[in-house]
Amino acid sequence: MARAWRAVRLQRARARRRARVCRQRGAGVRQPLARRFPEISKRRPDAPAGGATRRRPWGRRHSRSQSGVNMKIIGVVGLGNMGRGMALSLQRGGFTVLGFDPSPAAGAALADAGIGLRASVAELAREADALVLSLPTSQVVEAVVNGADGIAANGRAGLIVVDTSTADPQSTRALAVALREKGIALVDAPVSGGPKGALNGALTMVLGGSADDIARIEPVLAAMSAKRVHIGDVGAGHVTKLINNLMCAAHLVVAGEAMRLAKAAGVAPAQVLEGLNAGSGRSGVTQTNYPTWILNDAFDSGFTMKLMRKDVRLAMALAEQAGTLATGPLSAEVGRLWAASAGSVGDDEDFNSIVQFIEPGRA
Repeated sequence: MARAWRAVRLQRARARRRARVCRQRGAGVRQPLARRFPEISKRRPDAPAGGATRRRPWGRRHSRSQSGVNMKIIGVVGLGNMGRGMALSLQRGGFTVLGFDPSPAAGAALADAGIGLRASVAELAREADALVLSLPTSQVVEAVVNGADGIAANGRAGLIVVDTSTADPQSTRALAVALREKGIALVDAPVSGGPKGALNGALTMVLGGSADDIARIEPVLAAMSAKRVHIGDVGAGHVTKLINNLMCAAHLVVAGEAMRLAKAAGVAPAQVLEGLNAGSGRSGVTQTNYPTWILNDAFDSGFTMKLMRKDVRLAMALAEQAGTLATGPLSAEVGRLWAASAGSVGDDEDFNSIVQFIEPGRA
């Protein structure tokens, strides 16, 4: 049977070549291939007689539910600056969106926008086809997943969880194993773009998870983001995000020093930035952070010093676990400076405020 099917495919290939030749010679043949070349009937040689065809059953890679078609109800856990915007973007994307946040005030505005609020994570896990987590720390994520009222205890098999938090990769991998035992998939999808990007569906996501799971959740991710990069298996997204934030932390420190140098040398920082952004010294900090939040003294990005310090600590811990901290003196110094800044730059201040930090005794 396999040999017969190979012969049919060979006939089809020959017919396609003949059709191309006809077109190249200007024959203008427009009839379907099956009419011009009856020998390449598309019925498989093992198909039932009488013209009936045997439909291939939906396999895992072709399941309608796994391609996202049946993902209609999305639950969002954590309705703060980021979660609120993602919930509204999902709603605009055509999904029915449910939400939970332990703070009633966080959900009040969303209720007016038509987001259905639930009283617990358990209720969301039982109702939703997918859950999006937007939470501040790995400890909170662990409680949401493993608690008695959490996802593992209440989610049904087939549920998929998207963790957009910036979290500890080791914790993420352990949670993925625990959820997998319940038939629940986990994709880590930490985001960049801030509250504005969340609200506009313009986030960037770095993804960790299986290709099948990411394909299944793609319509949900697309409603929240403009760019998505699949990095690798579960945890790879969080590794990448920590490296990204470590680099951003370093860029902010050195850019702050550079602008102080420019001013001391008698050159306007705004003009120096224009030159830097035309050259190889540019970065996301000089191209976006400085003009948007720093030069104008706005310092209102929506991302706090507390959260960035947490991310830098996680990056330091990752480097130590990986054995690269001892050979990365610049990374270690960046981590030290961000920790030292806690003495004079408050947790609630905008994370861009680090550019103003000068260690005591160095001024």
